[in-house]
Amino acid sequence: MAQQQPFGDRRVSVVTGAASGIGSALAAALSDRGHRVVVSDIDEQAASATAQRIGGVSFPCDVADAAQVDSLARFVLNEFGGVDDLFNNAGVGSHGRIDTMTRDDWAWMLGVNLNGVINGITSFLPALRRSEAGGRLVNTCSMSAVAPLARLGAYATAKAAVLALSEVLAAEMAEEPDGVTVSAVLAGPVRTRISTSARHRDASGTYALTDAELTGPIVEHMIEPDDAAARILRGVDAGELYIVTHPALGFRAQARSEAIAEAFSPA
Repeated sequence: MAQQQPFGDRRVSVVTGAASGIGSALAAALSDRGHRVVVSDIDEQAASATAQRIGGVSFPCDVADAAQVDSLARFVLNEFGGVDDLFNNAGVGSHGRIDTMTRDDWAWMLGVNLNGVINGITSFLPALRRSEAGGRLVNTCSMSAVAPLARLGAYATAKAAVLALSEVLAAEMAEEPDGVTVSAVLAGPVRTRISTSARHRDASGTYALTDAELTGPIVEHMIEPDDAAARILRGVDAGELYIVTHPALGFRAQARSEAIAEAFSPA
């Protein structure tokens, strides 16, 4: 474990979706660095267990609910007096064809994966801009944003929007003297619990999306959350806008980019 810094000099880092998977690994890695870590998750019991394990504090929060994210921000500011890093990591990833999806499916997927990021930015950006250590905002996107797969249409829709949002915000922040560093994580296949996302859904809704394990050749590239977190933090430390967890899968994004570029070429 990294040597702990004096309490007042330690960065304050908030991680959403931090009870398991990439979020939990990020929270642990940040704590090892000596950061004061706020573990936030819709699963209050799991968030508390993670916080106890890493020496952080927990706060239950459904990122799709703007009022709850505001409460998270108030808690962090009251507890620590400021915030330096926000990892907008919470996400859900059930599968299904677009032509079978219900309005409840769309509301849930976009509510967590897109509005959750928007809520985090809205609630935390003013405080991040006041960070004396330099504020950092990290949005977990996905390779689905640049190389979408069938049956992941709702997920890809949200992640593509988060990528565009991150790109625009990064450009705007670069023009400001108190601008924060913005990063978008183009995560590939990571061994997490995202395939069981429906456990948090309201039972009263009308749903077509289902939980399913990722299958196909891409599974051969599956990595552990700790490996993903290490790669993400290297990119954050370097101030990179685009952070990839799977460089070997870059050919998928390249093929799409080339097809788009070709469409712009004169006939």
